[in-house]
Amino acid sequence: MSISAMTRLAAALALATLAAGASAHEWCRSKYGPADEIGAANLLNPQLALEAAKLVKTGKTYRLGVETNSKTPAYGPRSWALAINQPGQVGGVGLGPTKTNYNDDIYMGYVGTGSQIDGLGHIGVDNVYYNCHKNSEFVQANGLSKLGVEKLPPFVTRGVVLDMTAYFGQNPVPEGTTFNRKEIDEQARRQGVEIREGDVVLFHTGWLQLVGKDDKRFISVEPGLGKDGAEYLASKQVVAVGADTWGLEVIPAEKGAGVFEVHQILIPKHGIYILENIDTSELVKDKGWEFMFVLGVSRMTGGVQGIINPVAIR
Repeated sequence: MSISAMTRLAAALALATLAAGASAHEWCRSKYGPADEIGAANLLNPQLALEAAKLVKTGKTYRLGVETNSKTPAYGPRSWALAINQPGQVGGVGLGPTKTNYNDDIYMGYVGTGSQIDGLGHIGVDNVYYNCHKNSEFVQANGLSKLGVEKLPPFVTRGVVLDMTAYFGQNPVPEGTTFNRKEIDEQARRQGVEIREGDVVLFHTGWLQLVGKDDKRFISVEPGLGKDGAEYLASKQVVAVGADTWGLEVIPAEKGAGVFEVHQILIPKHGIYILENIDTSELVKDKGWEFMFVLGVSRMTGGVQGIINPVAIR
């Protein structure tokens, strides 16, 4: 083979390698551009907020966050503790001539305990995260340099809750029970609602009622969303998906599903946020199938997750 032919072959192989590398990560590219860091939150806009406001008929509000403390069951090594102190007031001494007293609290623990939002920097696929950000390029011990939760805009949009206890006829829905497109569509039809672009979709399984009664069962398994269901909701272009479970997706997982693969489908592949441990019980009790959903995430610079207490208004 001549030198020129070898050169051409080498160039062709190099181009093929580059093309293969590019296509391998094509799944992670944001449709909102290379600078995008907020994914599906780009869908939020004033019109969605105005349309959501039209759903308010009674003014009744629902807090969707759970009470959280050191006994709250949490995934893996996560722990939680709170310490109260009275700076400069040892022995009950007041400050100044008016003897002012004050308490401060120090939080020590994992943000991913209790009701939480999983940001786009939480889950990756082989060290590649949303919009093709590589782990080594943005993950630092003192915070993320990309995809931090401080970038998130306020969530004011339409919310929908699907009562899966009614669908399966069991409360709570047993662990390992999967809901996919079929179950989602059928329950939405039963409730007379449709899932639209820009929605926040919540699932009620009754699983939270196990907290304080059977914490070991609660945090080790759960009913939840399957891979097909996650892809279906992504095709609907929802902003966030949540449930009254600690991890949203079904555990034990469906046959052939990887570790937290539903998380991978929603977060790094589609930029859709996950809401966990969301208390949907009162909404379901009142048959509040659609509502105005409001959420402001704590703007911790470089944060992966956020402690949340979303509000539903009907």
